[in-house]
Amino acid sequence: MAYIFGIVSIIIVLVVSFISLAMRYKRCPSDKILVVYGKVGGGKSAHCLHGGAAFIWPIIQDYQYLDLTPLPIDIRLEGALSKQNIRVNTPSTFTVGVSTEPGVMENAAERMLGLDMEHVKELAKDIIFGQMRVVIATMDIEEINADRDKLIANISMGVEVELKKVGLRLINVNVQDITDASGYIDALGQEAASKAIAEAKVKVAMADRDGEIGAAAMQRDKRISVASANAEATKGENTAQIEIANSDAQRRSSQAEAERHAMAAEKVAEAKVLEEAYVSEQAAEKQRAERDKATQYANIVVPAQVAKERQIVEADAEAERVRRIQQGKADAVRAEKQAEADGIMYVKEAEAGGLKAKLLAEAEGAQAVLAAKAKGFDDLIKACQGPGGAQQMLVTELLPQLVREQVQAISNLKIDKITVWDSGIGADGKNSTASFLSGMAGAVPPLHEIAKNVGVELPAYLGKLDSGRPAKNFPAAETHTPEPG
Repeated sequence: MAYIFGIVSIIIVLVVSFISLAMRYKRCPSDKILVVYGKVGGGKSAHCLHGGAAFIWPIIQDYQYLDLTPLPIDIRLEGALSKQNIRVNTPSTFTVGVSTEPGVMENAAERMLGLDMEHVKELAKDIIFGQMRVVIATMDIEEINADRDKLIANISMGVEVELKKVGLRLINVNVQDITDASGYIDALGQEAASKAIAEAKVKVAMADRDGEIGAAAMQRDKRISVASANAEATKGENTAQIEIANSDAQRRSSQAEAERHAMAAEKVAEAKVLEEAYVSEQAAEKQRAERDKATQYANIVVPAQVAKERQIVEADAEAERVRRIQQGKADAVRAEKQAEADGIMYVKEAEAGGLKAKLLAEAEGAQAVLAAKAKGFDDLIKACQGPGGAQQMLVTELLPQLVREQVQAISNLKIDKITVWDSGIGADGKNSTASFLSGMAGAVPPLHEIAKNVGVELPAYLGKLDSGRPAKNFPAAETHTPEPG
């Protein structure tokens, strides 16, 4: 089992190593230049390939691509000084691209690797502007206006040399209308037109003169030789006319054929030139349209998308912030209510526990008191030898309180003034005043009668009532309110 596991591990390592090596083998497309930099050997800063492939060693090497797409550049050169110090405007269109020439590719890798197409275009534009001013400064206005081929050749030669220094090559130059602020070129055109018209008139006059002279000479020769050659002319007239006609026909045929071939070749050449110019202009226009489209997209669509995403992010952040604030408030309220409920519950539980403990304590106290009283009553009943004796004993204990209540019934009477009309001594030998005081004293019931009213027989040592006088219930107190005198 371990042997199989080892074989599988070796196979996996080999497969991974092969895939890693294969991923480091880079092929160069036909429209790009593969630039390998790092440790490339030979004292070079980079190794450039157009086509083919190369293995990129990990760690010590890396790679990038240079795009070979042609770059159209519009040059609106205005106010450039010519050799006569006349400022001219030379609008033109240049098409440049990264060079695939050995040695020049290395310059491109050293100076433009990592730059985008706009930076490359700006670099080439600066070089072209400078070289065009140099070339125009070495040429006359007449030369610039009349000899466009020489102007383009001089510009191409100067620009090509400078572009190679940064790794670029000039693909095409198209110079448009040349103008100047002073109107010198327009004047040259008018002068040339006038000169051409005058020369044409002279040539017409000379042709008319030569025609008339030739006609007169022919007429003279005819008259001189008519006589001598009349017969011979008549004889060979037909033959001569036939030969002349055949010769003229052959000459005209050959001339027409030559002219046809020449015109055809000229038309083909012009058509090829126009076709190449149209193709170049079409490519330039397409590139310009793509650039304008990308510029509009970058200036309008991208900021709008960024603003939209920023608004969405800000809205989400604001909603999250509000949600968190509301959540925090809700949590705080919930915690406060929970704490309040817990406090109330704790207080209620404490009060219930305290009340329960108090009731238990009171119940236990009451139970203890009742138990003590019951035990005391039980002991009292046993000591008094029965319930009757215990009852008498308890009533006896309460007699002082009963007497005190009876006495307080009289003592609490407030008598401000008593007026007695005494009528003398009564039948019992007492006067009315004495009888009144005696009656008030008798209103207080004796102790034995109070005890008897509640069914208690007092002991003999406390005395006893007269047996001849029946016991009666006395009122607790009688209140005598004197008449206001």
